[in-house]
Amino acid sequence: MMLLARSARRLATAASVTCVCASWAAAQPQSAGSIEKLLGEGWEVAGYVSAWENRSLILFKHREHKYLVQCSVLIDVLRSPRLVTSCYEIR
Repeated sequence: MMLLARSARRLATAASVTCVCASWAAAQPQSAGSIEKLLGEGWEVAGYVSAWENRSLILFKHREHKYLVQCSVLIDVLRSPRLVTSCYEIR
C-alpha cells in the first residue's frame, strides 16, 4: 500500500511538472534552439531533472545573458522522430 502511495505521489509530481512546462512553452513565442546549438554558443547546464520515465528537463545558463533556457526532452521509441526537444527562454 505504501508503494502505491509513493507511485501516486511521483505521478502527480511528474504531471505537475509537465503541465508547468507545457504552459511555459505555450507562453513563449519562439524556440530558443536545439541543445547542440546552445552548447555550441557557450551555454552551460545549470540543472537537470528526470520529470517522467521518458521525459527530462535541462536548464541552461550563460554568463553573458540574464535569462535561462529550459529544454524539455522526450524520448519515445514509438514516435518518429524518437527524440523530441523543445527549448524556450525563461525570463
